[in-house]
Amino acid sequence: MTIIIEGISIGPDFPPFIVAELSGNHNQSIDRAKQLVDAAAAAGVQAIKLQTYTADTMTLNLDSGEFSVEDPDNLWAGYTLHKLYDQAHTPWEWHKELFDYIYSKGCIPFSSPFDETAVDFLETLSCPMYKIASFEITDLPLIKKVAMTGKPMIMSTGMASISEIDEAVNCARDNGCKELILLKCTSTYPASPADTNLLTIPHLAKMTNTLSGISDHTLGIGVSVAAVALGAVLIEKHITLDRNDGGVDSTFSMEPSEFKDLVIQSNQAWAALGGVTYGGTRNEEKSKMYRRSIYVKRDIEIGDALSKDNIIIIRPSLGLSPKHFDMVIGQTAINNLKKGHPLSWTDITN
Repeated sequence: MTIIIEGISIGPDFPPFIVAELSGNHNQSIDRAKQLVDAAAAAGVQAIKLQTYTADTMTLNLDSGEFSVEDPDNLWAGYTLHKLYDQAHTPWEWHKELFDYIYSKGCIPFSSPFDETAVDFLETLSCPMYKIASFEITDLPLIKKVAMTGKPMIMSTGMASISEIDEAVNCARDNGCKELILLKCTSTYPASPADTNLLTIPHLAKMTNTLSGISDHTLGIGVSVAAVALGAVLIEKHITLDRNDGGVDSTFSMEPSEFKDLVIQSNQAWAALGGVTYGGTRNEEKSKMYRRSIYVKRDIEIGDALSKDNIIIIRPSLGLSPKHFDMVIGQTAINNLKKGHPLSWTDITN
């Protein structure tokens, strides 16, 4: 199964497709947003994702009860939802300029729409694919709207039950989506590796007959690299210029040097998968020279019996195989054999 986006193939036969998520780490500066694009492109990612919403399309401007983040352990504790989304959103008037800039850097731009008006807007920009965020996977009207564009879809499955995933996948397919990638995601910020459950990745792909990947909120690159070994074809991570600069998602975002390492290491992990093989590769043939074999360790004259005193199993492998050692002990030499001679069948009587 392969999906092709703007000429780039995504699937198990190709290196992992790596997405840098800008989120709100632009800190309301388009110049900083472009710097993030520069850093992601320089790191070698294939795609850069925005988020398309406004505070008013996300929530109500209320400051009490469920409209405030009151959990002291939450990264955004103390914010009202409206204030948080207002600070984090990417202004819609930036989108075309950023899309063009991302293309100019050799990467693919796309976005996560959070309501139907965002989809309509992104269609005016010819957005090549769409991402449904984990918190929106139960918003079937939104999934239907995106699916009806006919564009490839990526859906994060954080928090979703099997039945919710099934509903979302069926909704997408019933409304025209033919190319779908599901991402294993843990919707905590940052996420703990212990909560990541990477073994879900191959199960998710098999259960839904889709490609699967990971939207990774853990710190570092280890979890994403491990995901590749389990079949992840797409990796999404947040990017920031410097975690010390702040930003709504900076705490669990990766800096440019880390993103570069992610690209290198995940590609190496994919290259290392290969196939099921035994007997050594072509490049290992020369190494077989340094296996052990039977050698003469003390000069032997014609008629002498071979014993542990005059033959030995050592490297390299030009002599008889070690498996014949017990068989040749006690045999009689029919040639004069010098120390360092690789023993052969022509040196002994039968």
